Amino acid sequence: MRIFKRIVLFFIVSAGILACGKNGTEGEPDVMLNIPESVIVDSGDMELSFRVVGGKAPLATDKFEFAGASTVVCDISSVTERNVSVVLPEDFVSGEYEVYITRGSQKKLLGKTSIFINDAGSGTEIEEGTTVYGFVTCDGQGVPDAVVSDGVEVVTTDENGFYQIASEKKNKTVFVSVPSGYEPVADGIVPKFYGVLTGNAGALEQISFHLTKSDVTDYTLLVFGDMHLANRPNTGDATQFHRFTDDVNEYMSANPGKKIYALTLGDMTWDLYWTDYGYDIPKYIECMNYQLDHDLIVYHTIGNHDHHETAVGDFNKTSDYRNNLGPTYYSFNIGDYHYVVLDDIDFMDDIADRDNYVEDVASVQLEWLAKDLATVDRDTPVILAMHAPIYRDNSLSPGTRLKNASELLSVLEGRKVHIFTGHTHRSMTMDKLGTASSGYFEHNAGAICADWWWSYQESGILISTDGTPGGYTIVDISGKDIEWRYKPTDFSENLQFRTYDLNKVKITCDDYVPDASESYRSDFLPYVQAYPESSDNEVLINIWNWDPDWTVSVTENGNALEPTRVVAYDPLHIIAYTAKRLNKNANASFATVRNNHFFKVQASSPSSTLEITVTDRFGNTYKETMQRPKDFTIETYKSE
Repeated sequence: MRIFKRIVLFFIVSAGILACGKNGTEGEPDVMLNIPESVIVDSGDMELSFRVVGGKAPLATDKFEFAGASTVVCDISSVTERNVSVVLPEDFVSGEYEVYITRGSQKKLLGKTSIFINDAGSGTEIEEGTTVYGFVTCDGQGVPDAVVSDGVEVVTTDENGFYQIASEKKNKTVFVSVPSGYEPVADGIVPKFYGVLTGNAGALEQISFHLTKSDVTDYTLLVFGDMHLANRPNTGDATQFHRFTDDVNEYMSANPGKKIYALTLGDMTWDLYWTDYGYDIPKYIECMNYQLDHDLIVYHTIGNHDHHETAVGDFNKTSDYRNNLGPTYYSFNIGDYHYVVLDDIDFMDDIADRDNYVEDVASVQLEWLAKDLATVDRDTPVILAMHAPIYRDNSLSPGTRLKNASELLSVLEGRKVHIFTGHTHRSMTMDKLGTASSGYFEHNAGAICADWWWSYQESGILISTDGTPGGYTIVDISGKDIEWRYKPTDFSENLQFRTYDLNKVKITCDDYVPDASESYRSDFLPYVQAYPESSDNEVLINIWNWDPDWTVSVTENGNALEPTRVVAYDPLHIIAYTAKRLNKNANASFATVRNNHFFKVQASSPSSTLEITVTDRFGNTYKETMQRPKDFTIETYKSE
């Protein structure tokens, strides 16, 4: 269908117009024209017209130069005080172009534009019903077979990198699933793989994507769990956050030849404090850009606290996130891996309550996911990120907590998937993959802020409610091979477990909450009951990143002791945070909880030295020579 009989300068996507460069400078023609971001030209009439700005019209003898996949030079066909026209050659190719005006040896860049030749005869035309179109390009060349989506429809680009979608624009965004061999242009940490749609459902909008070559198969992915940045004076989170970014800077400086990306797992911010302390999503982006010393593309996942506190309905609550970080679900590719990011925080449509959500993956996302994966070979491994985890972590045989876990896993069936989640601020692994060619492995990957930054504020050691140190996950990928390890902020990568001499772990109200009221003492009783005075010579080992392919070896005087996996409270978090809060007669909002990554051994003596060796699934060993009795103080663990 030919939808334009004549011309041109038809559609401007953004509110502004691309400026035509600076006023004339030495060596440049003194010309100013409005160059729109996109132009549709009917093949029956190849004339383009541009509006003159400020009376700065070109001379009739000047020439236009369009520089893209190839360079095309055109004479001016007509010029007035208000408009200038140029006729494109019949073989002009649709694409992204820089527009120059030339005058002899002088040359001036006027702007950039996307030119589409609407040609029914060649089959390259804007089809009836299309509402979003554009190009995916790299170095001026169209990228063929790139996947583009509005979150409902999934299409691919043609040989010129052109795509079009009959979109109802329900999600108000369109994105390219960045192909392997490329990466998106980034604005600081934010990858620009998406465009925000501003027109009504029937309006035609142009969104083009510019990629750069990055043909990497060996790289590192840094996975960042919950941050909860809020600039709260009672925790000093904004100040503490520098310790995390310093740690990342140090890691990147130590690996200068390595390609590194990052992926968040949601709750970068805390909606409750967007207004109170002025720490919203743009402020998060600003701080990351300022505090990171190296270029780092960070892909983002939305968390429940990245939704607007007072907006009504799931879609409205995500508007700030979408306008600053892009779609709430999308995909991309790096090397041999396909990445998918989902939004599994589903707010109710008729209530503004900030806690009125369920943890599930909405049906529209599951339908989109099936379409997205249909474009990916089944033997391509997948990394999936979302905020809320699939599994619980409070028993030795945990069940699922995601409301529609079975439906999500059904869509993923037959693929090899690593799932990274956050939300709980704890560590948990669920291996449903093993050595099989398909299946899934969930990594509930701790939190940068640990227990919402509180333990460091109270005791100078950042530790989460299950004893996991505040930190992040380092994922090394080589082809389809993948390895991971947890990196505690401020500590060596070799810190993968902590040990407690239970003969020394005696939790009492008199020792730890002497100033607490009866009510707050009663809140402390579960910990008193868990760790009474003991002379059983037991040692508790907390291995936060443990999975069934890890091994735990403990010897006493050369004799092997048998570790038993248990569900337990982490003693250090009890005294570093929970006791500190309750002793002030303050709510311990992030109190110590039981978790399933603990082991116990029983020694024969209270004073023997234990040799503890923990080996991860990749053969890396972590050791402690545990001299007993081992003091149970916060200072003991600060110095590890």
